[in-house]
Amino acid sequence: MNCPICNTLSILIGNRYDDRYGYRGTFPLLKCPNCGHIFLQGEFPPEVLRDLYSNYYPRSKLDLESYQPYQEANGFVAWLDGENSSPFRWIPRNVRILDIGCGFGESLGYHQARGCEVYGVEVDENIRRVANKFSYKVHVGLFEPSVYEKDYFDYVTMNQVIEHVTDPVQTLQGIARVLKSGGRAVLSTPNESGWGARLFGEYWINWHAPYHLQFFTARSMRLAAEQAGLMLEKSVTITPSAWLHYQWIHLLNRPTEGKPSMFWKPDEKWGFKQKVMLKVLSIMHRCKLDHLLTRIFDAVGAGDNRLYFLLKP
Repeated sequence: MNCPICNTLSILIGNRYDDRYGYRGTFPLLKCPNCGHIFLQGEFPPEVLRDLYSNYYPRSKLDLESYQPYQEANGFVAWLDGENSSPFRWIPRNVRILDIGCGFGESLGYHQARGCEVYGVEVDENIRRVANKFSYKVHVGLFEPSVYEKDYFDYVTMNQVIEHVTDPVQTLQGIARVLKSGGRAVLSTPNESGWGARLFGEYWINWHAPYHLQFFTARSMRLAAEQAGLMLEKSVTITPSAWLHYQWIHLLNRPTEGKPSMFWKPDEKWGFKQKVMLKVLSIMHRCKLDHLLTRIFDAVGAGDNRLYFLLKP
């Protein structure tokens, strides 16, 4: 199968399955020898994606009454936690923004409170509950550039979303269409070139098959952006410190194919040994050991999460 970025014949490097929510199936993982892009092979039409995100992702259980928009985060604690790993943190006040993959809508309320004109896109039907209650402007479904005027937005963000799309170049072309000249797209996505994937191998939490379909290198993102008429301004690794805590827990109870994880979709009780290990991991996290390790790896550009800043000339 050819690379979705540069069309080079790619090499099978392994197989992955859903080790979080128990979606059945094993999916081939391929790597491009030219641009280094890694991608999951499979057929994911809109009806399959709706099933994945509406029935397997846990947002259906989120309590609407406890919904809270994201708040401003500054200072040492925010830095230690890796708060700037999210694209919405990089958006100025009083701009027009489109958040593709807005989840449960916390970013929409955040931008609205900062004087922005904000729109959202979300494939998960559960966003309707939030959008209806707070009158948010949300397109429920896949990102469709034709829904919006050309050259309309100052910023487009995708927080842990670009890895989910079936055709990343086409998605970036759509983003370029709706961005104003001089506008920017800010994307965050797991970094397969980081230390986590190298150390944990197939146990790395961010393979997250079959939800994560694309794994970018700086080269593959630059090539994809150029094909879309965008320019890669810069990329940095900034990773949420909680990710490492989740990784340790994931190692304790990674299920077999077709079964959900007790951590990611809890429906069983933990055993005694697992409870003891969870306690130890919780102490490590409260002592900020995960935080310090995460900040060190980010500082040398080997963090688990990468931010890409794309400019429309």
